[in-house]
Amino acid sequence: MTLELSKKLSTISPSVTLAITAKANAMKAEGIEVFSFAAGEPDFDTPKFIQKAGIEAIEAGRTRYTPASGLKDLKAAICSKLKQDNGLEYDIENIVVSNGAKHSIFNALSAILNPGDEVIVPRPYWVSYPELVKLADGVPKMVDVDEENHFKYTIENLDAALTKNTKAIFINSPNNPTGTVYSLEELKAIGEWAVKNEVYILSDEIYEKLVYDGMKHISIASLGEEIKAQTIVINGMSKAYAMTGWRIGYVAAPAKMAKMMSNFQSHATSNPCSISQYASIVALTTETDEIEKMRCAFEKRRDLMVELINALPNISCKKPLGAFYVMANISNWIGKEINGKKIESSLDFASELLETENVAVIPGAAFGSDDYIRLSYATSEEIIKNGISKIENFLK
Repeated sequence: MTLELSKKLSTISPSVTLAITAKANAMKAEGIEVFSFAAGEPDFDTPKFIQKAGIEAIEAGRTRYTPASGLKDLKAAICSKLKQDNGLEYDIENIVVSNGAKHSIFNALSAILNPGDEVIVPRPYWVSYPELVKLADGVPKMVDVDEENHFKYTIENLDAALTKNTKAIFINSPNNPTGTVYSLEELKAIGEWAVKNEVYILSDEIYEKLVYDGMKHISIASLGEEIKAQTIVINGMSKAYAMTGWRIGYVAAPAKMAKMMSNFQSHATSNPCSISQYASIVALTTETDEIEKMRCAFEKRRDLMVELINALPNISCKKPLGAFYVMANISNWIGKEINGKKIESSLDFASELLETENVAVIPGAAFGSDDYIRLSYATSEEIIKNGISKIENFLK
C-alpha cells in the first residue's frame, strides 16, 4: 500500500472563476478600486421579510437536525411553487432539499450515473457541470453550441453527440454563462429527442425568475408525462431570492430516484441548514413584489451593458434573454498586442485587463470557450458605465 491520493479528485480542475475573483478581492483588500463584472450572485441583499424569518427561526430554537432530505413543510411549499409557477404536479416524496442547487446537481448525477456513462454538456458551459459529472463517475460529452443560434442546442448537435453510453443531457435555461432562454418549441423538440433515445434530462432552472423582454420561463418537465418521467428539475433559492449564502437547492424527480438521493445525502451531508429551510418556507409562501423589482433592475442593467459592449472596438455580444450575464466575443483580439502584451487567450485578456485597468471579467476558457469573456450585470449601473469605459481605454 502506498500513500497515493485519489485518482478521481486529481482529475478535477480548479475553478478559473474563483481564481479571478480571489485576485480581484486581494486588490480590493489593498485599497485598490476594482470594477468587477465577475459576480455570480445578485448584488441585492436578501429581502427583509426573509431575513426576519431566519432570525425568528433562530430565536425560536429551530436550530436542530431536520429530516435529511428537508422539512416536510418546505417540500410542500416547493410542490405548491412548482404547480403554480411551472404547471408541474409533484408530491413530497418527489422532492429532495439540499445544500444549494450545485449539491442538488451532484445528488442527481450520483443517482443516475454508472462508471463510463456519458452526459451531454453544452459548451459554453457552467464551470461545474463537467467536474460534477466526473465526480459522479461519468464522462462529460461536450457539444459546441453556436453563438449565431444564441448558444442553443440543435437536434443535429444532439444526434452527433449521441452514443450507446449517453445517459443524460444538461438543459440550463435561462443559462449561465450565455443568458440563453429556450422557447417552447425548442424545449419540446429536445424533450421528444430525449424520450426517443431514452436519455435523462437534467433541467437546471435556477435562473427561472430572471427572464426579460416578455419571455416566459418554461420547465421542460411540463411538456408531457413521458418527458417529465425522464426529467430531474433542479432549482433553488439563491438567484431569484438573493439567498446565495443561505445554501438551499432542491430537485423534483421520480420518487424512486428521489429516494436514492435522499439516502445518499443522509450519509454525505445530512440535512441542509435548518434556519435557511425555515426562511425558505416563508420566501416561497409570501406574495411580494421584491423579486419583480430585482428582475426589472437586472433588465435595465442588461440593456445598458449590451449597448456599451457592442460600442467597443472589435468586441460584440448577443442580447441575453435571461440570467445576469453577457458573453462578449473577443476573438478579434486573440493574437494581437494590447499594452505591448500579446493576447493568446481569454485568460491573457482577463488578466491584463485586471492588472492595467482594475476591471475583473471571467475568461471564456472557464466555460470551455476561449473566444469569449463573461461579464455579470449583477452590479450597479455606475460600475457598468465606468467599468466598460475602462475596457474601452484598455482596447485603445
